[in-house]
Amino acid sequence: MLLTGTWSGMRVGEIASLIISDVMNVDGSVKAEVRLTAEQTKGRHPRIVFLPQKLRDELATYLQMRQGAKPTHPLFITAGRKGFTANGMTQHFYWLFKRAGIAGATSHSMRRTFITNLATKGIGVRVLASLAGHRSIAVTQRYIDVNDDMKRNAVELI
Repeated sequence: MLLTGTWSGMRVGEIASLIISDVMNVDGSVKAEVRLTAEQTKGRHPRIVFLPQKLRDELATYLQMRQGAKPTHPLFITAGRKGFTANGMTQHFYWLFKRAGIAGATSHSMRRTFITNLATKGIGVRVLASLAGHRSIAVTQRYIDVNDDMKRNAVELI
C-alpha cells in the first residue's frame, strides 16, 4: 500500500477502493495503467493512473501471495481479510508512520512525496497536475516541497 501511494500518487481513498481486476490483467500480469472510475476519485472525475515498472513488479509479487483471490476482491485487505475503507487505511498509515518514528507524516505524505520527487527531476507542473488528477496547477504547486538539494541544483544551472 505504501509503495502504491508513493510510486503512483494515488490518494488513500483511491488505493482503498482498488479491486484486483483494477490492477491485474486476465493473463495475471499487472496493468501499466489503472483506470479509476468517477466513484473511485475524490473529484468524481475518472482518470488514468500510470504505474511505473518497479511498482508493477512489487504488485506482481504481492498478487502471487494473494493467489486464489477473485478479480472482484479488494486489492489490499485488513488482518480480518476484508477490504479497507478510506478511513481505515488512513488510520493504518497514521500508526505505521508513528511506529516508524516519522513525525508529521500522514497518508497524504506519500502523494506529496510522489509529486515532489517528480518535480525534483524536472517534470513540469502541467504533467504533475495531470498525474495527480488535479484540475488546477495551483493545487499541484502547493504539493511541491522545496528542499536544499533542489536549491543547490537550481543554482548550479547558472
